[in-house]
Amino acid sequence: MRTKLTLIMIGTLALTGIFLTEKCLGQNRAKLMKRYLSSLPGGRPENDGTLKRYLMIATYINRDFDGNFTGKTRISGEYTKGSEDGYVKWNNVFLSGSNSYSESFPVGERQDFMENFRYIPSDKMLSSEVFRDFPATPENVFARNLIWDMLSLNIFAWDFSDSLKLNEPYSIPGLNFQFDMAEIGKYTHNKILLCWSGISVINNEICSVIEFSATDNFLEIAMPGVRTKGAEQYWGTIWVSVRTREIEQAFMYSGTAQEIEVESMNNTFLLKTSREIEVRRIY
Repeated sequence: MRTKLTLIMIGTLALTGIFLTEKCLGQNRAKLMKRYLSSLPGGRPENDGTLKRYLMIATYINRDFDGNFTGKTRISGEYTKGSEDGYVKWNNVFLSGSNSYSESFPVGERQDFMENFRYIPSDKMLSSEVFRDFPATPENVFARNLIWDMLSLNIFAWDFSDSLKLNEPYSIPGLNFQFDMAEIGKYTHNKILLCWSGISVINNEICSVIEFSATDNFLEIAMPGVRTKGAEQYWGTIWVSVRTREIEQAFMYSGTAQEIEVESMNNTFLLKTSREIEVRRIY
């Protein structure tokens, strides 16, 4: 009798534990969803003088239209933000290239014109006046892309947070027009989609996960000795701290198909370029 009663008590306690656990889990899940999954924190982070530094690396892989590798380029730089005056700056920007797909990139050449290059992020960064001290060579477009890609990531991370709902794609309005890229070319966006897809943890920070994609974009570039025209698509993911609103990590990928005209060559040629961008917090 005592054994049977003990078994009944143990079974009752076990069932009670299961019910309590499920109840607690349900309450915790509800709190979690209400706190982190009901809406995104709004606005941009404050520039309070606390500096945040990022390493940005962009790798370009070139192939002909038969898929044969023709060369690769990498540009990397350190990006610092958070100063009270709102300025950001770039340091330690290096550009390197290689004709071997499998070999590692060399250290590359330091881009001295980018050392301590400062500006306030805004649409004024599409003005040619901003780049008046940049060298007039085709290679400097890689440095400009660092700046423009970081601007884009900032916009995707912060400017539409009040419009994003969990797992619902959002189309940025009013983008179907052509704009000038600091007088070196023109770019036309077709459509950009953003999607808040959930939460994750990066650098011990709970982060909102924001995905973006853009297809059927058209570009034309005209620089001394080189002219190109083609189409691009790009996509990626940004992790934004819920607590600080700072970007903790980002990845971006793109594919471009272009017809290229080089002044010293008789015929144009076709080129496919894939680009991979990685952004990580240094501190």
